[in-house]
Amino acid sequence: MNIYLFSYKTLSLTWYKNEAYLFPLVLLILNLIGYFYILLKYKTLNKKNIFLIIICVLFAGCKDISNKESVHISAPEGMIWVSGKSFTKGGKIGDNYAMERELPSHEVYVDGFFIDVTEVTNKQFKKFVQETGYITIAERKIEWEEIKKNLPPNTPKPADSVLQPGSLIFNKEIKKVDNMGNYFQWWKWKIGANWKQPLGPGSTIVNMDNFPVVHVAYEDAVAYCEWAGRRLPTEAEWESAAQGNFNYAVFSWGNELSLLNQNANTWQGNFPIENTVLDKHESIAAVKSYPPNSIGVYDMIGNVWEITSDLFNINHYKELDSSFPIKNPKGASSCYNPSNPYELQYIMKGGSFLCHDSYCASYRISARMGVSIGSASDHMGFRTVATLEMLNRN
Repeated sequence: MNIYLFSYKTLSLTWYKNEAYLFPLVLLILNLIGYFYILLKYKTLNKKNIFLIIICVLFAGCKDISNKESVHISAPEGMIWVSGKSFTKGGKIGDNYAMERELPSHEVYVDGFFIDVTEVTNKQFKKFVQETGYITIAERKIEWEEIKKNLPPNTPKPADSVLQPGSLIFNKEIKKVDNMGNYFQWWKWKIGANWKQPLGPGSTIVNMDNFPVVHVAYEDAVAYCEWAGRRLPTEAEWESAAQGNFNYAVFSWGNELSLLNQNANTWQGNFPIENTVLDKHESIAAVKSYPPNSIGVYDMIGNVWEITSDLFNINHYKELDSSFPIKNPKGASSCYNPSNPYELQYIMKGGSFLCHDSYCASYRISARMGVSIGSASDHMGFRTVATLEMLNRN
C-alpha cells in the first residue's frame, strides 16, 4: 500500500510542478522498484541484476536531464529565461510597508517563461510605430462620451480647451502639500505630452533611445505586444521574475532596505517638494543604470511602473483559497477599487522614480497599484513576456 501511495504522490508532484520531462524517469523508477521487490521475494537478487538496475536509472536520468536543459536555449533577443518555481506572492512577514491589498501572502507556482531584460525602450517602441503607424491614446483626440463612462454620473464636461490630447506629468514646481492623501497636488495634465514629447511640446526623446518608453496606456502596451508576438506578464509572472533566485524576498536584490539607492531609481529627499537627486536621476533613468537582479533582469524596482495583464482588485488576495499553492494564477476576475469605482483598472508593479517611504514605498516586489485602462503618465512603462508555446506558434 505504501508503494501505491508513494507512486501517486510522486506522479502528482511532477504534474503540479509541470516537470513533464520527469514522467518517463519516475515511471521507470517505479517499475524498477516493482522488479526489485519481485527479485527479493523470489530470492533471485544478484550482482548482475543490481548492475542492470543501476545502469537503467543512470541512463534515463542523464537523458531526461539533458532534455530539461534544452528548454533554456535560444532565448529571443533582449529576453531572458525565468525558470518555473514556487514562491511566496504578496506581502512578507517583517515588511512593515506591506498594504492591505498585498495581504495575505500565499504560495504560488509559476511555469517558466521568457521576459524582457529591460522595460520596452523608446527605440523599440519607435520601431513599432514606424512599422504600424500606431497612434497612442495620449496622441488621440479626446472623446468626452467615452471619458465620462469612467466618471461619476452627472460629472460636468470640462472646457474644450482642456479636452485636448495629452498625458499626466509630475509637477516639479510644487512647493507645499496640504494633504498627502490628495495626489492630484503633484500631478498635472499636460496638453501635448506623449511618448515622443514626454514633458510636453518642445521636449523630445532625441538621445534617449535606451530610456523606457512612457506615456503609454494599457491599450498601447497590448498593441505593442500583439505586434511583437508577446504579451504582458501576469502579476505572478512579474513577481517570479523580480524574485529571481529568491522565493521570499521583499526587494529584487534581497531583503536589505539599506541597499535601495544602489539598486533602484527612487525619490531621495522630502517627497514631493524636494528631490535631493543623490542618485543623479531627477526623473527616469536609462535602462540598465542599476545592477540586474540575481537572474539578470534589470529595473524591476523603481524607474517606471510596469503594466501587467491582471485586473486590480483590492480584495482579491483575501478571497483566495490559500490552503494549497496556486498554479499560474491569472488574477482577479473583476476589477474593484472603491477609490475609483467607475474605472476599469489593471495592476502595475515595481514602483517608479517617485516612490518614497513617506507616501507609498512601492519599491517592493509585492507592491501593487491600479491604473485606469486609458491612463498614461511620465512614470509608467511596461515589459513583455513570451512562453515556449507562444514562440513555437510564431
